[in-house]
Amino acid sequence: MRAFPAAVLAGALLGPAAPAWADPRPAALTISIDGAGPRQLPATLEIVALLTVLSLAPALAMMLTSFTRILIVLSFTRSAIGAQQIPPNTVLVGLALFLTVFTMAPVWRAVNEQALQPYLSEDIGYEAAAQRALGPLRDFMLRQTPEAELALFVRLGGLARPETPEEVPTYVVVPAFMVGELKRAFTMGFMIFLPFLVIDMVVATTLMSMGMMMMPPVVVSLPCKILLFVLVDGWRVVIESIVTSFA
Repeated sequence: MRAFPAAVLAGALLGPAAPAWADPRPAALTISIDGAGPRQLPATLEIVALLTVLSLAPALAMMLTSFTRILIVLSFTRSAIGAQQIPPNTVLVGLALFLTVFTMAPVWRAVNEQALQPYLSEDIGYEAAAQRALGPLRDFMLRQTPEAELALFVRLGGLARPETPEEVPTYVVVPAFMVGELKRAFTMGFMIFLPFLVIDMVVATTLMSMGMMMMPPVVVSLPCKILLFVLVDGWRVVIESIVTSFA
């Protein structure tokens, strides 16, 4: 029997040897960023900034717009009727989103005219565009924020009392605006709850006076509340109240 050298057997088992020029180390990834001008962000940084803004879009929608108040009031309306998951959460969120777009349309228009279009035409830099875009949002939040909430966060921040709205820092305006939105939303929700609470009390009292204590009042009160809500065109009244509250 013919004997094969050990090198031949190793080559047959392990396969062909790697070429001498092959480098076993992984290739390094190199990213170069070239700016187009002193006033314009490089394209790569613009993409990174855009992705960052998109990832923070839900938080920004809740903090800087009318979305919070609208969604809370609509949720209070559903809870007051007592119809459990009707309308569904997706319907309420979608309605709140489009109402937010409607109520914030003047602000978006001002941001587009003062910041976005001048930046796209390269008349201003990105820093100036960001400052101009923040102006209409600050004006909207300051109009909707009660003075008590602003004074609270100014005092908690240990700041001097501002003489003009422009002296109030943005990091003070945002939480004050959020607290003010929660306060107004709960106030509107309480006002919506009152007529439905009266219906529940009347139905419960009527059932007890008739000796029907074993019958759940919700069985009778729910159709009555839905009928009342339909007769007064409740959704139109609620949405009109929400939209006009931002005037």
